Amino acid sequence: MAAASDPVELGGPWGPACPEPPPIRFHRVHGANIRVDPSGTRATRVESFAHGVCFSREPLAPGQVFLVEIEEKELGWCGHLRLGLTALDPASLAAVPEFSLPDLVSLGHTWVFAITRHHNRVPREGQPDAEVVAPSRPPALLVEPYLCIEQFRIPRDRLVGRSRPGLYSHLLDQLYELNVLPPTARRSRLGVLFCPRGDGTADMHIIINGEDMGPSARGLPSARPLYAVVDVFASTKSVRLVQLEYGLPSLQTLCRLVIQRSVVHRLAIDGLRLPRGLKDFCKYE
Repeated sequence: MAAASDPVELGGPWGPACPEPPPIRFHRVHGANIRVDPSGTRATRVESFAHGVCFSREPLAPGQVFLVEIEEKELGWCGHLRLGLTALDPASLAAVPEFSLPDLVSLGHTWVFAITRHHNRVPREGQPDAEVVAPSRPPALLVEPYLCIEQFRIPRDRLVGRSRPGLYSHLLDQLYELNVLPPTARRSRLGVLFCPRGDGTADMHIIINGEDMGPSARGLPSARPLYAVVDVFASTKSVRLVQLEYGLPSLQTLCRLVIQRSVVHRLAIDGLRLPRGLKDFCKYE
């Protein structure tokens, strides 16, 4: 049996005694310029560049990833999406602040960062900055299918952005997988989660296209409900939530992986004798 401290063997905390968390949705409380679709999974800023703060509908479970994909960009603005966590209950806010940075953060118990590939990786107490090693470039998706962050093992498959099917989609998909595109490129997938520690605190991690950026904040109160925060700010106009599977993958997911690995690129899926719904699932998800 593997040691309890082995993150590769632990996986998530979900199982028969603790079911997987429910699908993530956007909270009914959000910025004045945000419109959430009826499914609660797509948030669009309809005007201006601000008042785009959104929250998760429920607090996150430990190790649960709040994952968004950038669907639309808007030219003419400077700045990009912000992402993080808050211990504030969105329903308790008298008004949603105009900006996550600095307005929401200034209310306290909130940790939000502008998305960039060069986050401050917070050292532990007594650890020199020079010893904070940047995470290594992730291996190819088909070589290492899991992303390991502290005690959690997360399927990497849906963490990585994917291009729309087209003549060069197989090349673009490799760029997302290798995480060499700008982190806020259209169709990039960005996530946030927290990992509890034995002292009652938690570390917050941000994920960009399947790559862990390291702890962006430490000392979060793991005993308090922690809601995800995404600020659809400036050049980011619309985002959608991406659902993850934490336990055993579904038969649908396994079929999709087999099909995707058996074709040269996604355009070839159209030539397979499969139901249209399954073809679309394999091409777009």
